[in-house]
Amino acid sequence: MSGQAPQRINVPGVGRLPAFSHATVAGDTIYVSGTLGTKPRSAELVEGGTGPQTAQTLENIKAILAAAGATLDDVVKMNVFLTNMDTFGAMNAAYLTFFEGDPPARITVGCTALALGAAVEIDCIARNPRA
Repeated sequence: MSGQAPQRINVPGVGRLPAFSHATVAGDTIYVSGTLGTKPRSAELVEGGTGPQTAQTLENIKAILAAAGATLDDVVKMNVFLTNMDTFGAMNAAYLTFFEGDPPARITVGCTALALGAAVEIDCIARNPRA
């Protein structure tokens, strides 16, 4: 890290709780907080379950990365949390539409519950192309 204080990123129109920022930029790394498939300018989840929530979550992550000067191409690792592993296929189908070629490294973890009753939550780490 270059000695500068980490930069906090918050994107108007992308839902979040006041307990965290959407992302933190520290040197050459961008850390995107756990993100849900909330509708623009709302804390309400999109309808349709895991597939649509995955797509909206990744749209929200794209907006967060853009505010930090990055894109999905800069992502090096994604962490996906699912409340129902039976929806793994639906999540993957939506997820893969966001990546041309090989997607970044990833883990998918089954869990019992997520904030707001979400079916999926995703966080990621990306390189900072501005560094």
